[in-house]
Amino acid sequence: MSPTYGRCYDPTGARYGIPTYPWRLAPEGYATRRQLRARGLRPGGQPVAAQLMRRSPRRKSGVMVAHLYRVDLAKPVRPMTSRKWGALALAMLARRTCPACRRDAGYVIPPTLGTCVTCAYPEEQRAA
Repeated sequence: MSPTYGRCYDPTGARYGIPTYPWRLAPEGYATRRQLRARGLRPGGQPVAAQLMRRSPRRKSGVMVAHLYRVDLAKPVRPMTSRKWGALALAMLARRTCPACRRDAGYVIPPTLGTCVTCAYPEEQRAA
């Protein structure tokens, strides 16, 4: 096994405390949160069962970690209620509403601008 994988391969959990596998080499029966969600499942309060690890020069620690959960202990995703749908719609409306002109911009206002494009660049809108 290469030195890169050797550092990330610890199926007994002796080095990191939980079983650790190289990226993309997890055994069957484990899944990340995103993989569970794609199957219509959620972790359901279970602890992290294992982890995936790979080197990453962008990270301060030098490694990237993804937690794995057991698929057999996962629970189904709770269905969205009408109240949750309503709260989500109001939250998205707040993200689209310009604080300066109080209009629905039709898109999510960029946090870098803080207002809609029309309010952020009024002189360019008049020229066009």
